[in-house]
Amino acid sequence: MREELRVAAYAVCVRDGRMLLARWVARDGARRWTLPGGGMEHGEDPYDTVVREAEEETGYTVEPVFLLGLDSIRRTYPRPLGAQADFHGLRIVYEGRVTGGELRHETGGSTDMAAWHPLEAVPGLERVGLVDVGLRLWRERPAAGRVAAAPRQPH
Repeated sequence: MREELRVAAYAVCVRDGRMLLARWVARDGARRWTLPGGGMEHGEDPYDTVVREAEEETGYTVEPVFLLGLDSIRRTYPRPLGAQADFHGLRIVYEGRVTGGELRHETGGSTDMAAWHPLEAVPGLERVGLVDVGLRLWRERPAAGRVAAAPRQPH
């Protein structure tokens, strides 16, 4: 089984009772809302990752203002030629503040739309589990930077 590690950084941006989300497009075409952010490039600082990814996905300049915590996921999935991958994702979650730019959708990337959603509407959205983790970290601000494990949606 092939081991895969992906380190990524994301922003929880809440303003005026609304949360900024990007709509992720899975390989199978499914679309689910996620936090703005994504994978770190080799040698890149996570702070710089979240700034770059948020701008790519939403058009906004986002300033990370607080490290909310870390989230770790692990799953297996099929690889070509019948192989399996043992995937481990480490997600660094910041509270972000929009400081500039204009809302726009990403083209040619892993997301196809960006939008502000009322906080009370988020539980009703088709979303990845990271959205719930990010909201809990933002609301609870646990000293250890980790919320108790909950059932997860893919991503």
